[in-house]
Amino acid sequence: MNVIAYMMVFIGGGLGAMCRFLFSEIIPKSNSGFPLATFAANLISCIILGYLMAVFNKLDTQFRLLLITGFCGGFSTFSTFSMESFNLFKDGQYLIALLYVGLSILVCLFGIFLGLKLGS
Repeated sequence: MNVIAYMMVFIGGGLGAMCRFLFSEIIPKSNSGFPLATFAANLISCIILGYLMAVFNKLDTQFRLLLITGFCGGFSTFSTFSMESFNLFKDGQYLIALLYVGLSILVCLFGIFLGLKLGS
């Protein structure tokens, strides 16, 4: 077990989660009900993750764990989902990509429904 690796993910995840919470505090609520803070966090996290993946080979392993796994994971797991989906499309695995995107959305919506039912 590499304690430093776990600490990097822990620190990055905490910072990412704090930034995500900050977004929900500073971005005004939309009158239409559109979740603008979540939308913005997901978009920015995807941009950060894409940039970091482009310079991935230049980053030390600890920085990858801190920034990619930790920060982006804490800020928005949607960025990881989007990168995985993008890579599937890029690699020509269109059916798998469509299944992954569609099933992720449907199954996770069902998961929310199920969790709400179990909790009430």
